Amino acid sequence: MAPPRPALSQQVSIVATDRLQRGRQAAPQVFERLREMIISLSLAPGTVLNRLTLQQEFGLSSTPIRDALLRLQEDGLVDIFPQHATVVSPIDLTLAHQAHFLRRSLELEIVRSLALTPDPRLIARLQGFLAQQQALMEAKDFEAFAAADQAFHQHLYEAARMNDLWVLVRSRSGHIDRLRRLHLPTPGKAQDIVQHHRLVVQAIADGNPEEAQEHLRHHLSGTLSHVDEIRAKYPGYVRD
Repeated sequence: MAPPRPALSQQVSIVATDRLQRGRQAAPQVFERLREMIISLSLAPGTVLNRLTLQQEFGLSSTPIRDALLRLQEDGLVDIFPQHATVVSPIDLTLAHQAHFLRRSLELEIVRSLALTPDPRLIARLQGFLAQQQALMEAKDFEAFAAADQAFHQHLYEAARMNDLWVLVRSRSGHIDRLRRLHLPTPGKAQDIVQHHRLVVQAIADGNPEEAQEHLRHHLSGTLSHVDEIRAKYPGYVRD
């Protein structure tokens, strides 16, 4: 059964209380904060985003709020009904599959290239990520664990000097990231993530590109194979 949804003003206040940074445009900051709330499911599918409420919470005029919502629409994270409402979109399985295909294609090549020339400094940094993920898993801090999971993968892109591709992947991953957030609290899921990461790191350290790719392929396929369970547990959150 889906968790109850707090009022929008209560939800937005959580992030709006942190002042926007001076010297940066307001619209991108609002976009980033609302996007994270949508990805983390603090703003669940079906939540109505009232523009006036957002203006009041962020202390902004209508223009940066409108621009932020348009960017969210471009990423498929909100549905805008002109003269009516803006609503957090359901998780779109077609877009989730496309994002999975993109990420898998890129990361298979990334771990292959990293395993062809193992770097002990990279392995040490990745081991640090693993230790952090293990601690967060044991603390059952799923919010921080999800962020650490993203940081682990981002570091792979950075190590391969593919930073811009990480930006591309992130911009396309809103739907599958929400599926992963719904799946993460499932017993054993976090343990599987840590174990898969550990196997990928070990294969890179061993200079075994085929094994690194195999472990990564298995790792990235986990959530999509449980879509029916997720849909049954969170009715109304997912659309084909």
